[in-house]
Amino acid sequence: MWALDPGVLYLNHGSFGACPVDVLEYRAALTRELEAAPMEFLVRRLPEMLQAALDYAEKLVRAEPGSIVFVPNATHGVNTVLGSFGLRPGDEVLVGSHEYFATLNACRIHCERAGAVCTVVPMPFPVSGPGDIHDAFLSRVTPATRLVVVDHITSATAFVCDPAPLVAELRGRGIETLVDGAHGPGMVPLDMGTLGAAFYTGNFHKWLCSPKVCAMLYVRPDMQERIHPLATSHLPCDFDSGQTPFRIEFQWIGTPDPTAALSVPRAGEYLASLLPGGLPAVMQANRALALEARRLICDSLGVEPPCPDSMVGSMASFELPWIDPPDPPMPDWVWMDPLQRRLLEEFRTEVPVSYIRRERLRLLRISAQLYNDISQYEYLAESLGRML
Repeated sequence: MWALDPGVLYLNHGSFGACPVDVLEYRAALTRELEAAPMEFLVRRLPEMLQAALDYAEKLVRAEPGSIVFVPNATHGVNTVLGSFGLRPGDEVLVGSHEYFATLNACRIHCERAGAVCTVVPMPFPVSGPGDIHDAFLSRVTPATRLVVVDHITSATAFVCDPAPLVAELRGRGIETLVDGAHGPGMVPLDMGTLGAAFYTGNFHKWLCSPKVCAMLYVRPDMQERIHPLATSHLPCDFDSGQTPFRIEFQWIGTPDPTAALSVPRAGEYLASLLPGGLPAVMQANRALALEARRLICDSLGVEPPCPDSMVGSMASFELPWIDPPDPPMPDWVWMDPLQRRLLEEFRTEVPVSYIRRERLRLLRISAQLYNDISQYEYLAESLGRML
């Protein structure tokens, strides 16, 4: 059912996802249709097909009609918002220290270009609950703060942090929020209307298991006039399609390959078909497995979990003894943590080890998807025991 290499124990769904064979074949069929008749597919059929995919995505995350567009990935979504938000000299953007490094880079670069200030907020570790993270942000708010970039699910630490209370508090102070939900769709239930954030971006190719590359960018209706794609192509004046100007600008940016986005409904429906309770049951099953695996590995390593069970989704992290990584850092294809390398080379197990340098945190992170089972984490625990 999955295209993963059966010779590798894959416990790293969170990094890039994994697409079921059924969905890959569906996308391949779309690609053949596109190549057989490009004009028919891209010009005449695409608007209706794309609208159907967007309708599915909006229902999935309970968003207002016309408030979601497709982008290649969450990093693209973050940069789109930062590039259009309208930062000015002296403005401040807050971002957490546990943010994915690409988002941290984006915040720094866009602030530098605008003459704004990027303030990295130290995040607590371990945590007793989401309130620890919310308090860390609120303690750093100043009169200059205009935008807060906050994780829904942190990357390296894998904390599920319900951002709704923080969003409400910030909005009451006149501060908008960009929620980095890279892991959100397909891992946790989403409700954009209840959340209230100005912006939310999340990948479909991770936990919804769509083909790569595909993500969503949600923009609250009152903020849509100011958000534009990173590349200017077709403008609202070019079309009389009944779509909002926000949708029109993002719908056609040069010649696209829309097949990943068009496969989102197929991915969601296929995933939902795998368990009697549909997508909610898939999320619950993955979370239950992640919790069971976390308890097993914590017991094996003799460590305490870094967050309560309520902050676990389909991933879990564990702190490892610190070792100094290369400085400056090198990409994974040049340097890999020695433990991660041994797990792959000696035990054929793919699991990431990452670093948060400023806090001297070295973290191993596991993921749980339907193709995993508890025996695989028992093998991981045994392997770690032999190496540590």
